[in-house]
Amino acid sequence: MGSLLALLSAAAYGAADFFGGIAARRATTVAAVIVSQAAGVLLLLVALPFLPSANVSILDLAWGAAAGLAGGSGVALLYHALAIGPMSVVAPVTAVCAAAIPVAAGVAFGERLAPVTAAGIVVAAAAIVLIGQERKASVDEGRRGRRPLGKGAQLALIAGVAIGLFLVCLERTSADAGLWPLVPARAVSIGLFIVVAAASRRPMLVPTPVVRIAVTAGGLDMLANALYLLAVNQGQLSVVAPLASLYPASTILLARTVLNERWSRLQIVGIGAAIVATVLIVVGSNPLK
Repeated sequence: MGSLLALLSAAAYGAADFFGGIAARRATTVAAVIVSQAAGVLLLLVALPFLPSANVSILDLAWGAAAGLAGGSGVALLYHALAIGPMSVVAPVTAVCAAAIPVAAGVAFGERLAPVTAAGIVVAAAAIVLIGQERKASVDEGRRGRRPLGKGAQLALIAGVAIGLFLVCLERTSADAGLWPLVPARAVSIGLFIVVAAASRRPMLVPTPVVRIAVTAGGLDMLANALYLLAVNQGQLSVVAPLASLYPASTILLARTVLNERWSRLQIVGIGAAIVATVLIVVGSNPLK
């Protein structure tokens, strides 16, 4: 069940990134993040009374707040990177870092992996890289894609580290806390970007036609966070995080369908590798005794 929830969270994360990137292209990044995350927390607050009661501690809320600081920064950097660079390049670069940080943390926390699971994680990392090998759709995007140290790639790397820390912080919360740690997570991230917007005198509202896109991104992101939190409460961090980090497949699928971005042969191979990685990780996901 933990593996299935992680895969569902990956699909939701990828869709959220797609719509968030579109919103950031049509409005400022800060405004897109504020609106999307505000929409997400409102949906969460509406849902919480209908969920099973939880026993949340101060430590759980503190880890949630730390997750919000890391995750909010990561999402903003990712949305900006998606706005200035090809989605099918930026998303995988971020995902590799987002997967590597929790795997390293899980091993440091004493988690042990079956050999087949470890092989699946390696294949997943390769799949993420292959999925990022974009086909040149235009002269401008082709130039961006050939600059691995360009601004978009640098932002994607930093965003990946921040998102990886976000995943680790959420894992530190207790299963008894339910989804409550996501409340301080969102409160901190929204407050952070309101301060950034005010200090930089950037608009905090998005154009009316973009509101629906930003709200969609926020709702999908909150759904992804909830699915990931449920998944990591049932499985190992070093197993769940790589599965959740396969979200670029969802992003490029939407980019292909909606924006008509064409897939390269390597991307197709990468999608196949992602399927293989998923099977390996799921098959070997039971902890070694």
